[in-house]
Amino acid sequence: MKPRISMITLGVRDLDSAVDFYEKGLGLPRMESPPEVAFFTLNGTWLGLYGREALAEDAEVPAEGEGFEGFTLSHNVESENEVDELVAQAVAAGGKLVKKPGKVFWGGYNGYFKDIDGHLWEVAHNPMFWVGPRDEGA
Repeated sequence: MKPRISMITLGVRDLDSAVDFYEKGLGLPRMESPPEVAFFTLNGTWLGLYGREALAEDAEVPAEGEGFEGFTLSHNVESENEVDELVAQAVAAGGKLVKKPGKVFWGGYNGYFKDIDGHLWEVAHNPMFWVGPRDEGA
């Protein structure tokens, strides 16, 4: 197996609101897609938004659930200032601040927000982790 995550699909309660959050609020580039799903291009992968109930049904699991889902989506940026800006942008778009950006024990800088469906995002600057053009196509 070649290690790769080709798509992340989030189950959302209101597709139109979720699309607004990611497209207009965070500025992700949206792809053409059928009306019951939305796709966004990321650097080497895609983000999909699909109805929470329908996604759970497809996986044959219950749709109910709250709290920590056992994972975070992480976005690494090139500076502490970019962490501050992106977390503020997400909150301005309707996201909920979970952890105010600040320095962390591992030598980096991060903050957390939840999107409008409660999906937990970390925005981080890790000075020991390269983020940039050489990631494309990886």
